[in-house]
Amino acid sequence: MVKKTKLNNYYLEMEEHYLHVPYYDEDRRIRVLLPKDYAKEDWASYPVLYMHDGQNIFYSKESFSGYSWKIIPTIKFNKELPKVIVVGIDNAEGNRLNEYAPWMTDVGTTPDTASVGGDGMAYGEWVVNTVKPFIDSHYRTKPDPEHTLLAGSSMGGIITAYMGAAYPQVFGNLGVFSLASWFSERDFLRFMDSHPLAPSTKVFIQVGTKEGDATDEEFTPNMNQAYIDCTLHYYQSLLKTGTAMENIKLLIKANEIHHEKYWADHFLEFLHFTLKE
Repeated sequence: MVKKTKLNNYYLEMEEHYLHVPYYDEDRRIRVLLPKDYAKEDWASYPVLYMHDGQNIFYSKESFSGYSWKIIPTIKFNKELPKVIVVGIDNAEGNRLNEYAPWMTDVGTTPDTASVGGDGMAYGEWVVNTVKPFIDSHYRTKPDPEHTLLAGSSMGGIITAYMGAAYPQVFGNLGVFSLASWFSERDFLRFMDSHPLAPSTKVFIQVGTKEGDATDEEFTPNMNQAYIDCTLHYYQSLLKTGTAMENIKLLIKANEIHHEKYWADHFLEFLHFTLKE
């Protein structure tokens, strides 16, 4: 059964599904935010933005930090944007670090942090082979890479960058916010350096200068600089593997911290950079 929620004021509708995740043997909530007049415009098809950490993107009351990405008001108040379907994929909660990390961490300093990660490849495969086909078969999408966007922050930034490189034939637009690739930097860069993006792929990258927090310090010290460094390493890898400079937008923002408020602040700029008419 599909749960539907009508969002007042701007006539958006959200639908909820549960898809099975085989590697954790659980069902995962997937929410689909449809553009205005989706039901009326039965002739139209739309780009799709897939986002990780689905609990944090739509409603502040659900968000881990108490602040969401403000996706609904951003769409509501910026009617010049091309219409887009937004798919929010919930994270695995207690398994979030494992699921969003394609490789185990190499910087853990405690028994609890030394053996985290490694399920990200399975997650990427699940999104590509289960979630996207489900969305494309149930909704009027533009399924080509040019109209398929993927975005996430922190660990969600790692898995976004990885999936963009692992599946360039699927994702043609990436939003990498507050990239936490310091988590497994050696393996991350080795993979990025050997897996170029498609020539037309657009990549939006954002990082603040005060990203580190207490949780991060359990892995490695001087996290503010680590976030800046790994972001620049990713940017350099993209250039080295052939991504054109005009297809990358890099923002390094003074005094911004690791928080949904700043990802929300730059969400509109990401949409303007990647969405195509």
